[in-house]
Amino acid sequence: MNLLAYDWQPLWLTFRLATLTAAILLVLGVPLAYWLAFTQHRLKPVCEALISMPLVLPPSVLGFYLLLAFSPQHAFGLWLEHYLHIKLVFSFAGLVLGSVIFSLPFMVQPLQTGLQSLPVSLLEASRSLGKSDGYTLFRILLPNMKAALLTGIVLSFAHTVGEFGVVLMIGGNIPGVTKLASIAIYDEVESLNYAAAHFYAAVLFLISFVILLAVYLVRRQQVSALVRG
Repeated sequence: MNLLAYDWQPLWLTFRLATLTAAILLVLGVPLAYWLAFTQHRLKPVCEALISMPLVLPPSVLGFYLLLAFSPQHAFGLWLEHYLHIKLVFSFAGLVLGSVIFSLPFMVQPLQTGLQSLPVSLLEASRSLGKSDGYTLFRILLPNMKAALLTGIVLSFAHTVGEFGVVLMIGGNIPGVTKLASIAIYDEVESLNYAAAHFYAAVLFLISFVILLAVYLVRRQQVSALVRG
């Protein structure tokens, strides 16, 4: 197999998108998970339901409504394009925003679970010493939930790698811009070019397996260290 004969651009775009999405979700997900873990606000169930919607909605449904929202034929998309000169439909930026929304629960839920599983005494001791919420979160709570952080990052990354419906609806199939590996596989199968489809699928399978294996090995070492301690 001549690897140079294949177009690597879809793979590069896929992992670039997954990396950006995981990074953005980490920044957004940590404070959001902190709020959800400890708030008693009456709108908490509504927020949790909205965040979890991508878990149950067909990707095409979410992609369709994002396409409508981002389209310049509708108010929000027109405002973005006219006043901010931002085009989200059929662009890489649109893929990033759509992926952040689509993969949000895969970051927030592990972090929220990790925060809620920590001893309450950590939070109470920090607050009794007059520490701010920001200090408590980043200096006390997060260092004690590394497994949850790792899980959120990996799940967000892996879920973005496997996206198809949402990115196809928002980004279409523009080579070098929005044509991801999952879309390339679909195109090659449609063209009966199974060798190329196998190449893209095998690369995604191998990298996803290696990432997940590394996570489980790290978690196993952490559990072993806790048992020995």
